[in-house]
Amino acid sequence: MITKKVNNVQEAIDGIESNMTIMFGGFGLCGIPENTIAALVNSPISDLTCISNNAGVDDFGLGLLLQKKQIKKMISSYVGENAEFERQMLSGELEVELTPQGTLAERCRAAQAGIPAFFTPAGYGTEVADGKEVREFNGKMHIMELAFKADFAIVKAWKGDEAGNLIFKGTARNFNACMAGAAKITIAEVEELVPVGTLDPNQIHIPGIMVQRIFQGEKFEKRIEQRTVRTRN
Repeated sequence: MITKKVNNVQEAIDGIESNMTIMFGGFGLCGIPENTIAALVNSPISDLTCISNNAGVDDFGLGLLLQKKQIKKMISSYVGENAEFERQMLSGELEVELTPQGTLAERCRAAQAGIPAFFTPAGYGTEVADGKEVREFNGKMHIMELAFKADFAIVKAWKGDEAGNLIFKGTARNFNACMAGAAKITIAEVEELVPVGTLDPNQIHIPGIMVQRIFQGEKFEKRIEQRTVRTRN
């Protein structure tokens, strides 16, 4: 059995260079690869194009890369929780490509499946459709979207084995599942790394063939993006 295990996060990010396009799994702060992002923040890498549903918050997640001006372009859907992102976008320091959330997910999944492009009605008649091919299907107008082309996909899973098989927990499955295998190299950061044969094959969400590197992360913070509580009676 081929092992995909690497010893630490530094080995996992080997080969990531400035000006590359990187996918980051997660939704808000749920299921983000915390350790890998921290390692990139502590590296000299810059001018990244990042594909992620969100842009983190000001002091966590991709927000840390934004603070250090390591991102030149964000391809995202919902970015409303990051004031530094807003400042950089409005000042022209950061290039931004806003994408409908379902389209973002499907562009990842298409890359994962080897599909070069697809048609969707989402965004027709808006700025999203500018410059894109338009066709009519069943009386409804659709725009053509291209699958992403990324150098690395960095995902976070609950459990994984040394062959790269992954299991996600709850809503942390989100964009991680469609980004795994959607780039030239997929790095999986897991909370628990187990020997091959430990995981129940029926419970595996992503097969190891879609993962090239896997390592066990440390000291996960798992922050809450928007904490809302009610007063006890």
